[in-house]
Amino acid sequence: MEPLSADRDLIMPTLPGAPTMARISALWQECRSGLRDLCGLVSRASLLALVAAVVVCVYMEEILLALRLVGAPAIGHHTGTTLSLTLIAGAWAGRRMMQPERRRSRRPSASDLATACEILARQPNASAGLVRLGDKQLLFSAARDAFIMYAVQGKSQVALFDPVGPQEAWPELVRAFADDARRHGRRAVFYQVSPAFLPMAVDCDLRPYKLGEQAVVDLTRFSMKGGEWLKLRRSINRAERDGLEFSLLTPQEVLPLLGELRQISDAWLAAHNAAEKGFSLGTFQNGYLAESPVALVRFQGRIVAFANLLTASSTGDAFIDLMRHIPGTHRGLMDFLFVRLMETLKDQGFRTLNLGMAPLAGLPTHQGAPLWNHVCRQVFENGERFYNFQGVLAFKSKFDPAWEPRYLAVGGLGLPVASMLDVTLLIAGGLKGVLHR
Repeated sequence: MEPLSADRDLIMPTLPGAPTMARISALWQECRSGLRDLCGLVSRASLLALVAAVVVCVYMEEILLALRLVGAPAIGHHTGTTLSLTLIAGAWAGRRMMQPERRRSRRPSASDLATACEILARQPNASAGLVRLGDKQLLFSAARDAFIMYAVQGKSQVALFDPVGPQEAWPELVRAFADDARRHGRRAVFYQVSPAFLPMAVDCDLRPYKLGEQAVVDLTRFSMKGGEWLKLRRSINRAERDGLEFSLLTPQEVLPLLGELRQISDAWLAAHNAAEKGFSLGTFQNGYLAESPVALVRFQGRIVAFANLLTASSTGDAFIDLMRHIPGTHRGLMDFLFVRLMETLKDQGFRTLNLGMAPLAGLPTHQGAPLWNHVCRQVFENGERFYNFQGVLAFKSKFDPAWEPRYLAVGGLGLPVASMLDVTLLIAGGLKGVLHR
């Protein structure tokens, strides 16, 4: 018997001396071949349509920004107008994707950075100390008593956090920032702003989108006593029995250890196939690390983990920035580092410890919630390949923090997909950094 072809789903029998059946069989095979070709065309067309739809969706915000800049009228409900604008938008978005990445960065002058550091000492949020990285531009209020730190990526002018300085200076400063962005043909973007910022966002025609929630531990109430802390206490006790030791160094004590800390940082980055980030995250710079306290964990006399702290002495707020460790040292290493750090800061009179944001956490997805929330919820639940969203939330929740919402505020219409893409590129230092997680 002739072996059956592997690509056949259905075999029509061919009987000897039955030409009618043979013709039917041949006709069947021709139909199947035609259907395969048609399905192939439909599949390719569907794929192209899907790609085009994604491109237009991602860059719709930039398209609308461009239309606003050239003074285009509001889009009506006429089919011809909508179709024409869609075709123009698709062509423009495709051209935008083919353009090389544009990133404009200008470091602040030494005098401007010194002024910003003076303002830092009089404001409550330790995380604003990221201005010391020197990788962001500065816009000061007219009285030079407040500032916005920002960077430019693509068509986005991205401010980091709330304005830094007295709140009465914020409205004027936010308006100046938004006007400056529009004057240069960019969209104004504020990344990780607090609820206190939202009235100014509305006044400047910026739309807020919830990004996640920031974890802040009240150190005045922090205690490891009680049954709810039993599991964490056991982890800490086991770590100490196994030989882990904690210490908090002053900036003066950090300088001689920078070489050893660099080795730990490099090992951590290599193990995670990661590159140094920036903008809203600290980077390993000798001068930057030597300006702040650093928490250390030693194992058998050797440093195996460290975290640097930004502090606001005026309010007793502290912020954990870089966290690096030698992978595989001890299962309870990070629990031990965080708990001992909280206890030490509490003893030194600090009142709060900012653990940073849990991205995409706490976004309501009820029937009336914005589309943005539903999209982000899907990313939170299914995006573990790109970021450990649920793991970060679970780890920070161990320390019973208060959760404070944080927002993205964006000028323009449509979902802020292009703005978030620009923010991601800023933090990662470009597309290469994104691919390195």
